Amino acid sequence: MSGHSHWSSIKHKKGTADAKKSKVFSKLSKEIAVAARRGGDVNFNPKLRTAIEKAKEFDMPADNIERAVKRGTGELEGAKLEEVIFEAYGPGGIALVIEGITDNKNRSLGEIKQILAKHEGKIVGEGGVRWMFDRVEKEGKLEWVPKYETEVSEKDKEAAEKLFEALDENDTVQEIYSNLKI
Repeated sequence: MSGHSHWSSIKHKKGTADAKKSKVFSKLSKEIAVAARRGGDVNFNPKLRTAIEKAKEFDMPADNIERAVKRGTGELEGAKLEEVIFEAYGPGGIALVIEGITDNKNRSLGEIKQILAKHEGKIVGEGGVRWMFDRVEKEGKLEWVPKYETEVSEKDKEAAEKLFEALDENDTVQEIYSNLKI
């Protein structure tokens, strides 16, 4: 039987799964490192505690978590990470607040602009859409909650879903908030 190998198909599936897991671990590691800047003790840093709990939910290894905390507190060398917030309009005029963590703000801005341009969106200046949202604490985490929701056509909803997927694939993006009425 030529061309058929059970190990080959398992290897391909495992490679895909490992790539997805790696991407999730990378995002979680950045989140932990940024939270650890405020202090490495989870008893005095609720943001760090929440980030570590989230990482444990995804079965992130303890040594990866520890390394991320050390990088955030400065015990380990690494790229200087910073939190960023991008504001944009998407398909049908929906407002977007995109939170991220990056080591290069200019590169990340270019990547986000490119994704938005491909999916009927555009970046706006600081404060351009943020006024449409309230900053609310939910379960120990601050979130952007829209003051009102925007209803769009079915075509624009599909385009928005594709935009959200593309943004989520970007390493910088941690959270996406919109005023899209579902």
